[in-house]
Amino acid sequence: MTITPQQLELLMQEVEKEDPIDFADLPFDEHDLRALISNHLCEMADAMESFSDEDKHLTLMAVAAKLVLENMVLNIQLLRRHGVPLSDTTEALLQRLRKRD
Repeated sequence: MTITPQQLELLMQEVEKEDPIDFADLPFDEHDLRALISNHLCEMADAMESFSDEDKHLTLMAVAAKLVLENMVLNIQLLRRHGVPLSDTTEALLQRLRKRD
């Protein structure tokens, strides 16, 4: 892999400046969580060394799409559980889904 877990952690922190993660009251240190994830992702990337560039790209896109979907679902569940209204953007996305039916 061309990036180390430590470099990936730094990139994660840079991205979080624009969109911070709310670690709330998790019983884990946020730096330990970043290290865990960056190590895991670098291991995944190393396991794809034999993949073609196109297959690597498709795999990473699929992983990113799954994580974004999972994040959206968890956020909606959390907001509903606490009676917090959805943002206009999220509501618009869900409205598009409702119109398909």
